[in-house]
Amino acid sequence: MSMDIIGVDDRLIRVLFAIDLVALFLLLAATVSSVVRPERRIWPPPARRSWQFVMIWICYRGALGLNACLLVLDWNTWVFSGGLRLLLGIPLALLGEMLVLWGIATIGRKASWDLRDGFVDSGPYRFTRNPQSLGLNLLFLGLSIIANSQFLWVTHALLALVFIIMPLSEEVWLKEQYGEEFERYRRETPRFL
Repeated sequence: MSMDIIGVDDRLIRVLFAIDLVALFLLLAATVSSVVRPERRIWPPPARRSWQFVMIWICYRGALGLNACLLVLDWNTWVFSGGLRLLLGIPLALLGEMLVLWGIATIGRKASWDLRDGFVDSGPYRFTRNPQSLGLNLLFLGLSIIANSQFLWVTHALLALVFIIMPLSEEVWLKEQYGEEFERYRRETPRFL
């Protein structure tokens, strides 16, 4: 039973998990669709006020908010017990968060949402073409270990899959926007590690 201390009903947790899954499957479908049909892509969005941008924003932010709820409400409901999970999870989560913040600081918030703002190959982008995706996946893994929530493991695995597929659609867009400059960078810098 989850969070008996504060009296949260398991049905509420299951409803939040179901809504989270819907948001994540929409996000995953939009990402896969963007790879398969780049001429009709949803990600990266064509403009900030486009339906594609709004849909991705709602699904992504909704999933993150619901994951935060699951982290708290479904805390320690799975198989890992003891402090070892903290020793493993905290460094992973911190490393992931630092990589995400370094990536955002390097390219700026606007470019983080794939709205053209100039090509960048400095900072963490010298080592990986996708430091924010890599960082988010490390963060999700660390939080999953720390929280020990069976629901969070599922939702974070789906988010990780999104952040593994997403660069495939971004690369087509980057080639369209930056041409040979991006192609040179792509040849010299690994996608993740």
